[in-house]
Amino acid sequence: MSATNPHHDEMLRHRLDAALAQVNGVLLGKPRQVKLAFTCLIAGGHLLLEDVPGVGKTTLAHALAATFDLEFQRIQFTSDLLPSDIIGVSVYERETGEFRFHPGPIFTSLLLADEINRATPKSQSALLEAMAEGQTTVDGVTRELPKPFFVVATQNPLDLAGTFPLPDSQLDRFMLRLSLDYPDPAAERALLTGEDRRDMMASLAPRLDVAAIGQLHAAALAIKVSGTLLDYLQALLSASRKHNEVRVGLSPRAGLALLAAARAWALISGRDYVIPEDLQTVFVPAAAHRLVPARGSLREAIARAILAETPVP
Repeated sequence: MSATNPHHDEMLRHRLDAALAQVNGVLLGKPRQVKLAFTCLIAGGHLLLEDVPGVGKTTLAHALAATFDLEFQRIQFTSDLLPSDIIGVSVYERETGEFRFHPGPIFTSLLLADEINRATPKSQSALLEAMAEGQTTVDGVTRELPKPFFVVATQNPLDLAGTFPLPDSQLDRFMLRLSLDYPDPAAERALLTGEDRRDMMASLAPRLDVAAIGQLHAAALAIKVSGTLLDYLQALLSASRKHNEVRVGLSPRAGLALLAAARAWALISGRDYVIPEDLQTVFVPAAAHRLVPARGSLREAIARAILAETPVP
């Protein structure tokens, strides 16, 4: 991970593997989704989990916070949630004759925004602006959010009642969008017969910390990317803009997110360079929610088609 201290790199690799193993021990049968969640955190992005209730979205967020030793807050998004419930509010104190800011739950390192599409657009925007800028402004005073600041948002599929779909411009704030899906029969049997998840969560030990996240992020930025790999990335971006099923293709910012995710995936996979398979692995989670379909086509299907139709240089 660095050219200067192989022993330190080996220790960090060992801790990363232990962290992956711990989260996989809680969220059974989902190694790819867990690795993608780690990819998102290490790359400095935010994660959107879209699935039906009860498949482990909240469990994954809790396990990540415990494993990375991050301060954790949860906001249950509802239709009556106000922006001040997220960001905080200034309260007049009679004793001092001054307003004092009471920070909201957004001032944390890992924020679980549960059922984000049940809140009104105004409340959604309060969170998403903070995600984009790493800071928030209340009463003319700008306050920095903690570093790292990692949002894991969950949302129910839009065919469920009482939801406000996130606008495309706000979906773009999330580096990756994942679905956990139902567990396979073996994982479900282990879940049914094993230890209670709440008891397991209480016993999770920190495997990494904020300093390690910073080291992993720096190591991911140093992962080598060849000119041929960049040609492939640009070909995918171009294909998305020309596809007849797409009204709005992938932006340069989407390209940067794809590159960052591919680097982090390569790092977690134990390599110091990106290969086409890294880009292919992160393409649908990083690109599908950023595509605006021309008709009623499913974004994931379009992203998979773009991937299949674009030759590897």
